[in-house]
Amino acid sequence: MRFVFSRRFYVLFALGLVPLSLSWTFPALRPAVLAYDILLILLAIVDYFISRKLPEELTVRREFEKRFAIGDAAKISLKIENLTSRSFHLKVKDEYPPEMILNESREAEFNVKAQTAAEFFYFLTPPKRGNYGFGKTAVRFLSRFGLVWCQTDLGEAQNAKVYPNMRRAREMELKALGAQSFLAIQRKSVRRGEGREFESMRDYVRGDELRHISWTATARRNKLTTRQYQIERDQNIIIALDAGRLMTGRIKDETKFDTAIHASLALMSAAARAGDNCGLVVFGRKVRKYLPPQKGIGQIDAVLETLHDLEPELIEPSYARAFQFVASNSKKRSFIVILTDLVDKESSKELIASLKLLRPRHLPLVVTIGDRDLNATVSEIPKEIKEVFTQSAAEEIIHQRESALKSVETLGGLALDVTTNSLAPKLLETYLRVKERGLL
Repeated sequence: MRFVFSRRFYVLFALGLVPLSLSWTFPALRPAVLAYDILLILLAIVDYFISRKLPEELTVRREFEKRFAIGDAAKISLKIENLTSRSFHLKVKDEYPPEMILNESREAEFNVKAQTAAEFFYFLTPPKRGNYGFGKTAVRFLSRFGLVWCQTDLGEAQNAKVYPNMRRAREMELKALGAQSFLAIQRKSVRRGEGREFESMRDYVRGDELRHISWTATARRNKLTTRQYQIERDQNIIIALDAGRLMTGRIKDETKFDTAIHASLALMSAAARAGDNCGLVVFGRKVRKYLPPQKGIGQIDAVLETLHDLEPELIEPSYARAFQFVASNSKKRSFIVILTDLVDKESSKELIASLKLLRPRHLPLVVTIGDRDLNATVSEIPKEIKEVFTQSAAEEIIHQRESALKSVETLGGLALDVTTNSLAPKLLETYLRVKERGLL
């Protein structure tokens, strides 16, 4: 039976034991006390059976204040509505996903009077992306005679998606570039005469480059006239996100893959400000997800939906398949940002060889994400023999990375070797530099 005895039952049961203290003098009290206890228990059982079903007019509904994001506390509300003609004393306990972090109690107790409603809320913090399940809400309600608590489940089981943290990505963008980042770089490019998209004509000012003087306009106006350019809009940026073995490595509380996701979202946010189209390719041994370049908030939402449950796999990525796919599906010249990691010579060789599939039509940027600052490791004076071997291994990795990245630059691409902390700032700075110099 799904019930527990209430406080009233135990008080009445205890009162029935009082006459037993007199049973040594009056033995006849013993059968009476026994009959009382049996009657009380039977009454409690009857009370359960006549009270066990809640009316359909009493409902519990679970609501989420916002969609879930990694590391952000989310408010979960339980709304109890009583449309019956009687009051209920309730205890509710919500069944939340055990993988999430409970910030406060998920239980509450209150009276819900007839034709009224009540609300209870608590907070959960999801530690990682993915799909999570909420169960039904467990409800205990006091029976009609108040002798037992009846238990049932109300509401519906729900699934919840936990997305990458867009707030964190925007904070990365603002921290790296400032609130008016793109406007500032746009003004700078106009002042320098950089960029490739024509904006307007203006009078010549000392210091303007001669190659920007419009001689036809000068002849027509009878005074020196300069073409003014702005950073081009509607350019294509494609983020190629490695979901292979090395991206499963954890730095503090998250994988390199998660760090790369948030840096990618920061870049997409900056691209949206700049009016550029941004796409996404996630690859391992094969291409797992592809979103063609588009602009706007809808594209960022599509990326969040795509990435919410993707996890890296313990396999080596195929750069050749990924780059061949990008080359086949992107005919317009694009800025291809490849977020990956390199340790051994073989993976470096495959990456370098595969980059030829993107050149010269596209401009690739290879970003390798290291476990930590290896340069800081080799700069320290070793104190133990173990540290000597550690520095030797770090120097070898640095040498291999530098060789690989120099090969990328030799092919006409760009290269960055960063730690997880410097990934987003360096990536965004490089993007704006590409825009400013008109490299696309």
